[in-house]
Amino acid sequence: MGEVSVIGLDLAKNVFQLHGVDAHGRVVLRRRLRRSQMESFFATLPPCLIGVESCPGAHHWARVLGRLGHRVRIMPAAYVRPYRKRGKNDASDAEAICEAVQRPGMRFVAVKTPEQQGVLALHRARALLVRQQVALVNQMRAVLAEQGVVFGRGRRVALRGVAQLLGDAEAVRLPEGVRVVLQALVEAHAELEARVRVLEAALRAWHRSCEASRRLATIPGIGLLTATALVATVGERAAPFRSGRHLSAWLGLVPGQHSSGERHRLGPISKRGDGYLRRLLVLGAQALLRQVRRRMAAGQPSGLPWAERLLRRRPPNVVAVALANKLARQAWAVLHRGEPWRAQPA
Repeated sequence: MGEVSVIGLDLAKNVFQLHGVDAHGRVVLRRRLRRSQMESFFATLPPCLIGVESCPGAHHWARVLGRLGHRVRIMPAAYVRPYRKRGKNDASDAEAICEAVQRPGMRFVAVKTPEQQGVLALHRARALLVRQQVALVNQMRAVLAEQGVVFGRGRRVALRGVAQLLGDAEAVRLPEGVRVVLQALVEAHAELEARVRVLEAALRAWHRSCEASRRLATIPGIGLLTATALVATVGERAAPFRSGRHLSAWLGLVPGQHSSGERHRLGPISKRGDGYLRRLLVLGAQALLRQVRRRMAAGQPSGLPWAERLLRRRPPNVVAVALANKLARQAWAVLHRGEPWRAQPA
């Protein structure tokens, strides 16, 4: 049997499938391993290239196998799928991974550190709790709408209205069952809000300890959440990306293309890549544009003449996406150069 040169590793919870080839492309290894056998097996192999699909355990195994001397490359599952032959099973998946990792044009995912994954876990947990808060408020609105009581837009507006109803028994004659439900929902919302504050405090502490995150926060439109999520996702130097345009394209903030020959068609943004980061950047851009529009209405300079000119001829949401694209490029420059943000002359 020839020496294994490249291995396609199909990750799983307990049983892992391996497909290995030698330097000439001949299949020399087909094997299934249990989780407890992984480290001991790869410790006996000479250093080789190992391809894995991006999944929750990919970064952990990339770090483990990297410490054993192997080169591990993580690939998006969508880029591996075209290389799979016949039906889908563990063996065909491992073979497809082995084939895809050898392609010269393949794109890889940077291996994250445990610290980066910890920060992203804080973000995901916070996002989950906020969604649950929104669901609770929507449930309050639905219960009250059946009683003919409605509130204006906004979560805080609804919470203040519910608190007033529960505090004034004579203001609205609500059934006792409705009052019990509203009280339970309000208490659950308050408990979730306390947990969100705990997670935000942890993010704030990490932000203060991370110089790259503090530099990102100097960019107008980028705050605590966006700065910490960017650094945890792309690293302190944004090494996986060649340019700011590359980062914004990865975030799905550039126009999608449907071009052929000499006909170039640009459509809406592609919305590919990390949707959470894209949403944070767009929200930051919208907040920045609100300030610009207020200053424009007051006849004051906003400091963003580019956005002012664009607002005069394009809808606000289109300008917000364009500004989010610009924020992504500025963030790449700040991370890549290791310098704080500086305003550019108009």
